Amino acid sequence: MGISKRVFRSKPVAAIIPPNPDRLTLRSVPLELAGDWGRMLPASVLHVLERMRAACFDAVRLVSDDQPERLRVDEHTSGGPPAIWLHSGESDLAWIIVDVGERDWSKLAYQFGHELGHVTANSWRFTARPGGPCQWLEEAMVEAFALRGLALLADSWSRDPPFRDDSGFGAAVAMYRQNIVERYGKLAIEQGNPKEFNAWFSQHRAALEAQRGLSSFAQVASLSILTEYERAPSAMEALGALNKWPGRSSIALEEYFDAWQASCRKLRAAADLPLRLQMLLGLS
Repeated sequence: MGISKRVFRSKPVAAIIPPNPDRLTLRSVPLELAGDWGRMLPASVLHVLERMRAACFDAVRLVSDDQPERLRVDEHTSGGPPAIWLHSGESDLAWIIVDVGERDWSKLAYQFGHELGHVTANSWRFTARPGGPCQWLEEAMVEAFALRGLALLADSWSRDPPFRDDSGFGAAVAMYRQNIVERYGKLAIEQGNPKEFNAWFSQHRAALEAQRGLSSFAQVASLSILTEYERAPSAMEALGALNKWPGRSSIALEEYFDAWQASCRKLRAAADLPLRLQMLLGLS
């Protein structure tokens, strides 16, 4: 999972247009589909995406001053990883790539949720080149964003299923999420499973900063960040203040936290999340 910088055009095959286009945020911008969705009904795909988007943004205030006006979800069957397509055209469009099996709604929601986290963190424009010593932290934060969203989706699916007589599938979504969390928990044990996040970070910082994408270390870090999201969901608004400075994730982590907090002040967003993570990592 991550970000792919390419130039590509694909005709949308379906879309959901919100009723009030004058007051759009990432929570409500039009969703459209592109790519090869096989025998999946476009309306069903869009319904799942809408429900996952609502779950991910539950109790989260969107603060970015550069949110897209459209959100495209493109199904690729080439076997490549899900990603944000950093395209050079249609400057109002955030473009998400997924690769899922037919009616694999859990996987679709999960992949979409992770990439939606990148969009929330302002990593959707052509200039949003990933990399640098701090990219792992964004990957861990958006992975936790997706895992929290899956938990809320599972609950809402059980109570109010998007498809008729399908409330039981909420348990399948919950199990899909639990399998991911358990896998990351096993990785944590392999990596030393320290009681303190800062001890783990100090031990593995070099590997964290050298690897790209959602590495095994970033996966483990996402569990600690998930705990923070569940403890204080409103603090997640600070995700919208990410990457609003020159250098984005290519600067040193200490400078990254300073820039993030300054961005929070500029956007009048709560800085609880960067302050808390800075403390947990032993950098404050």
